[in-house]
Amino acid sequence: MAAPQRWNAEAIHTVSVDEMTGIQALERIAPTDRMKPGQGERREFEFTRHGTQCLIGNFEVTTGQMIAPTVQPTRTEEDFATYIAGTGATDPEAGWIFVADNLTTHCSESLVRYVAAECAIATDLGKKGKYGVLKSVATRKALLMDECHRIRFAFMPKHTSWLNQIEIWFSILVRRVIKRKNFTSAEDLREKILAFIDYFNRTLAKPFKWTSTGRPLSV
Repeated sequence: MAAPQRWNAEAIHTVSVDEMTGIQALERIAPTDRMKPGQGERREFEFTRHGTQCLIGNFEVTTGQMIAPTVQPTRTEEDFATYIAGTGATDPEAGWIFVADNLTTHCSESLVRYVAAECAIATDLGKKGKYGVLKSVATRKALLMDECHRIRFAFMPKHTSWLNQIEIWFSILVRRVIKRKNFTSAEDLREKILAFIDYFNRTLAKPFKWTSTGRPLSV
């Protein structure tokens, strides 16, 4: 391995990252009846379906903002690595810690090669499934989690991905946008998600406060 890379230790971004897949562009076949005195809102239950989109997002835990989100039809390992590269490019001199779950896309060959290039790791990465850093999920994770690197990952314990703060933000998006709006196309869905993220960053963003006491469950 190369010597530890130097970067601005006072500028380290900690972000929760994940994908929200299969977001459906649903258009109600009839308009919603708004609330009236003594009557609640009435929403049409039949839809026309216009396809799906995938949101890949980073929630920065210290600012409460979403960084460089993308909304697109696919969620491949190349898509995720490209997304991480775009996020890092927003502050290329800073350190980055990405908090992620254990999906194999989050420790792919594409991602390892990107991190190795950005962190000047001068070593033969090997061959996926055969030898070297790329041999297995465990060896790829070991490189991605190395604290000496400017860009590194912190993986959630298995079966605890719901603790990742990006999941809280996804629930906000569902309540405020996806459940209540009509979408005339997949592109309309994409534009409305990105418009809400821009609005959220400008007016609503703040760090989440954990309220759990951490007490064990009683049986």
